[in-house]
Amino acid sequence: MIIDLVNFTPVQSFVGGSLIGLAAFLLMLTKGRVMGASGILTGLITKDFRSDWLWRIFFITGCLIGPVLLITLFNHEIIYKPVSSGLFFFIAAFLVGFGSAMGSGCTSGHGICGLSLLSKRSLISVITFVIAGVVTVYIIKLLGGL
Repeated sequence: MIIDLVNFTPVQSFVGGSLIGLAAFLLMLTKGRVMGASGILTGLITKDFRSDWLWRIFFITGCLIGPVLLITLFNHEIIYKPVSSGLFFFIAAFLVGFGSAMGSGCTSGHGICGLSLLSKRSLISVITFVIAGVVTVYIIKLLGGL
């Protein structure tokens, strides 16, 4: 097994994970809401749109502005390598959205917040996410990397 020391960033990963955990805690403390990206976005685009739209706008805006600030203020290059394109990209996007709707939440909601709340449903969801990811990687490698 070869360890990639260039991309091994334990301090940055710890700080980033801690900030995500703090944000999830603060949202639960102040709004009583779970910090799941799909639920936050869904609350903006469905008829379930309530008086709590402002914090949702700030959350989505922060998710979009954060990387821009990182690039601009710290001259940090964000390396992005798409793993798919064309028809496969749109099929994958549809399946992610469909799975998120069927699973009553996305990986962030179940993995970050659900597990911290000791939710059995979130534990089963996260186990399913991991198994599906491992199987997907295996199949793609078997097929030659699509």
